[in-house]
Amino acid sequence: MQDAPTEPPFVDFRDVWLAYNEELLRANHFAVEGIDLQVKRGEFIAIVGPSGCGKSTFMKLTTGLRMPSMGRILIDGQPVTGPLKISGMAFQASSLLPWRTTVENVLLPLEIVEPYRSSFKQKKKEYEERARRLLQKVGLAGYEDKFPWQLSGGMQQRASICRALIHEPKMLLLDEPFGALDAFTREELWCILRDLHAEQGFNVILVTHDLRESVFLADSVYVMSKSPGRFVAKREIEFPRPRPLELTYAKEFTDIVLELRSHIGAIRTPVGAAAVPQ
Repeated sequence: MQDAPTEPPFVDFRDVWLAYNEELLRANHFAVEGIDLQVKRGEFIAIVGPSGCGKSTFMKLTTGLRMPSMGRILIDGQPVTGPLKISGMAFQASSLLPWRTTVENVLLPLEIVEPYRSSFKQKKKEYEERARRLLQKVGLAGYEDKFPWQLSGGMQQRASICRALIHEPKMLLLDEPFGALDAFTREELWCILRDLHAEQGFNVILVTHDLRESVFLADSVYVMSKSPGRFVAKREIEFPRPRPLELTYAKEFTDIVLELRSHIGAIRTPVGAAAVPQ
């Protein structure tokens, strides 16, 4: 009896290298090098590493904002040749437009991204109802018609995540989305993201400096080396879902955090020290 064919990866990096211009390429000066990564459909991965290691460069490659100097990237089975329409993004700064209400900010992608743009005027009421439902899911009921200056930092970031999800993308990319928030607000947003991912099943790529955040949220955590960035360790996170916040205080959780921290510490050792095992 033949095994059922395995589903191809949703994100597929094959020996990807990137130099930011031709001069750097000729000098063999790469921002990231030798990236091989295969991510299953619906998987949540986190990428951690020291500042300047190429995490944000990896995100630009994944979204098609940068093309690799060498190698190949497939997303959902298709070669990446330019900016992707099937992804949503949120960053550390919420970047809400101050002259638009919360719901108007969330609707912005539908006004500029096809196929929604063509039908936005005709379907505005339907889209607005979708935005309001999404805002209610993240705890912003009653704030839909407020302006950004009337929202706390945590509320603004919730709205930013809604804006990234309003066009129902297959993949959500998060670049340090909770880094500027206080610890309690950050943990609230971890739980909101956990629940949205469980409900909607989109892929998530999270770039973060917070090791606790990566272990709590992700199915797999990848550690990047100092620039030029390459993956030097991968850690599967096998805690069952949904994960309660109390898990972050358990010994088995903190053991994984310390293990990841040891990889990051190891890649900061002086030249000539023992290499980090793959």
